[in-house]
Amino acid sequence: MTMTMTTGIKASASLPRYFTIGALILSFALATSVFTFFGRTQEQGAPNLLAVGLLGFALFMMINYVTSRSVEGRRKATDRMVTGWVTGAISLALIPLVSLTWTVVEKGINRLDVEFFTLTMRNVVGPGGGALHAIVGTLELTAIATLISVPIGIMTAIYLVEYGRGRIAKAVTFFVDVMTGIPSIVAGLFAFSLFLILLGPASAINGMAGAISLAVLMTPVVVRATEEMLKIIPNELREASYALGIPKWLTIVKVVIPTALAGIATGIIISIARIIGETAPLLLAAGFTTSMNFDPLSEKMMTLPVFVYTSYAIQGTDVQSYVDRAWAGALTLMIIVMVLNLVARIISTLFSPKG
Repeated sequence: MTMTMTTGIKASASLPRYFTIGALILSFALATSVFTFFGRTQEQGAPNLLAVGLLGFALFMMINYVTSRSVEGRRKATDRMVTGWVTGAISLALIPLVSLTWTVVEKGINRLDVEFFTLTMRNVVGPGGGALHAIVGTLELTAIATLISVPIGIMTAIYLVEYGRGRIAKAVTFFVDVMTGIPSIVAGLFAFSLFLILLGPASAINGMAGAISLAVLMTPVVVRATEEMLKIIPNELREASYALGIPKWLTIVKVVIPTALAGIATGIIISIARIIGETAPLLLAAGFTTSMNFDPLSEKMMTLPVFVYTSYAIQGTDVQSYVDRAWAGALTLMIIVMVLNLVARIISTLFSPKG
């Protein structure tokens, strides 16, 4: 005998597909109308955008929850409410990012011409000039810092994951954590003091000192990124290699590192993007100059962050020209960081394990 059982669960109704968009438009329209009305009543002019946004979001959350609760039920209404809060938080986080990007592009694009990339600031006190010396200095010091910190960081991470046991490994981990959180000016003071002892006061400020300060900041980031990537490599891969009679060092070189290469390379690129915008340590250790300098051991070197700072702080006869160059330098630095992040994505895609 076959019995048909009914669960007694009734299919719940659902709101239209575009209800959320409609409720959002209605909420912000009501908020704009309220502030426009009160602004005209009190003769205050245009409504405050922040106040309109907050009131519009509050109205949207209320309309969304109440309508969903009455039509779809409590669980669906709660889900819509949480989704609205999360979406609102993301939108709030994007506002300063979009505003910053728009401001830098708007103010820096006018001076981003051929002269800016081909000239220096030597003997320039008004319009004209460029940031070629700062761009060269930024790329050179970042490359030197990368060559110093990447081998040290990768070797340290390999030691911590593959060999480190006991108090020494704990001490290394502790100092890496401490270095990750030190203020950047401390790294600049360290590099300046080091070269002050080695070369004396006359040659203590140079490009190499700036590169050392950047390497101090970059090394713990590389260690952390590499360490986390090595930790997620399955032990089965190592054990399979050992079972074939391959020694540990060769297993690390041939199995572990190639598997984690995508994440390691991405971490290195991100660490470069983290140090390339540093100002305080370079201002102290590398100084600033208006001339081109290719030798990091001989004289002071200019970098883009310091170029932006000095253009604002030390202005010449034409103030607006210095301000325009500062915005153009900031835009150039932003473009470099965006390119580095794009390279990190490409490397992650190309070197990630297949299959």
